[in-house]
Amino acid sequence: MDNNNNEINNNNQNNDFIILNDQNEVKNTNQNYTVYEANSSNTNNGKENFDDYYVNFSSQSMTKEKKPKKASGKGKKVVGVLCGVLVCTLLGAGVGVGTTIYLSKNTELLGATNVKKVVYESPTFKSDNSTLSVVNAVNKVKPAVVTVSTKSVASNGVFSQQQEGVGSGFIIDKEGHILTNYHVIANSTQVKVTLSNNKEVNAKVVNYDQSQDLAVIKITDNVQLPGIAELGDSDSVQAGEEVIAIGSPLGKQFTGTVTKGIISAVNRSLSSNSSSTFLQTDAAINPGNSGGPLINSKGQVIGINTSKIASDSSSEGGNAVEGIGFSIPINTAKERITALSKPLLKMGITITNITSDLAKQYNVPVGVGVTEVQEFSPAAKAGIKVNDVIIKFGGKTVKTGEELNKLKGTYKNGDVVPIVVSRDNKEVTLKITLEESSN
Repeated sequence: MDNNNNEINNNNQNNDFIILNDQNEVKNTNQNYTVYEANSSNTNNGKENFDDYYVNFSSQSMTKEKKPKKASGKGKKVVGVLCGVLVCTLLGAGVGVGTTIYLSKNTELLGATNVKKVVYESPTFKSDNSTLSVVNAVNKVKPAVVTVSTKSVASNGVFSQQQEGVGSGFIIDKEGHILTNYHVIANSTQVKVTLSNNKEVNAKVVNYDQSQDLAVIKITDNVQLPGIAELGDSDSVQAGEEVIAIGSPLGKQFTGTVTKGIISAVNRSLSSNSSSTFLQTDAAINPGNSGGPLINSKGQVIGINTSKIASDSSSEGGNAVEGIGFSIPINTAKERITALSKPLLKMGITITNITSDLAKQYNVPVGVGVTEVQEFSPAAKAGIKVNDVIIKFGGKTVKTGEELNKLKGTYKNGDVVPIVVSRDNKEVTLKITLEESSN
């Protein structure tokens, strides 16, 4: 209804009204509309030249036309209403959805003929269609979700046995890079990906960060990608927010499974020895979901599903636990995607962190201890030996394997990098030529 300023203020309705004041300014900025003005051939109870507007919901811009001249002393501003379910209910009119109706001062329904329009773009009149239904959110992301199948060789020191594993992942760019968990592809000798259209293709491990359980693999076959996931902002996630998990729990039989829940907590730590934090959710996450996306109501990936607590060993009898799953915040992965999308550079060493306590115990500096050197590897060619402690890489001090890997990720295949090791309490400077991993 009109107020004294000839405005209708209905900001709490779901975009059923368009609000105009005397300057034809739009007051409701929740949705784009098209505003039409009827010409003088329209009548209002036999009176011509009244001000009349109606709204077309299907347009993506506002349109208006110069108002016809008012009859002397007559005519009040009329605000048009898109006939939706709510309007039909309020007016009690038997008008179908999509039909245009008019609302006058005394709520009479009016007709219109010979409607004209001109387009006027309003920068403040924008739509907000970001929140999607569960179905639409899933349909937005699901084409980008994949099943990751791996083969690896396990050895008990005497016998070797081939193992198969299944996890999930999602496509993040048009080059076919896929983000997943490190533990999904760890020690794999073969990687295959099943796309959302059930087509199985070959893939390879590009790079990984074991400490953060992140990995990037890449489709190597020439195929059309069915979809690319949109990454959201995990820093804005709040407890209680609805989320959806998509993946392949328990293997290929249940590929593309969708589960729904809420964010139970943010910044959840799972280990006192790690600085990594996780999103906790009660959306069902099971083996095989690892590496799959956790998405918000906008259809954006906000987390990478990684683990579930299946039992509480701290409680009496080790009671079973349901509804406690964890996801790596997508912002954590964003910080590493650029480096992880570059081919893994191999040094050919097995390492351990030399903490301050170990350094005192063995009278060595804090750094990265070398426990194994692979034959014919870049490290072997550079002269690195077992029990060396790496203290500088590329001129920068390193104290942990994580720091070493991050620095290594800034280089490319064939780069020659100076490396300083502590050997028998003496600093030795070597040069290592980095090579791409064949995996």
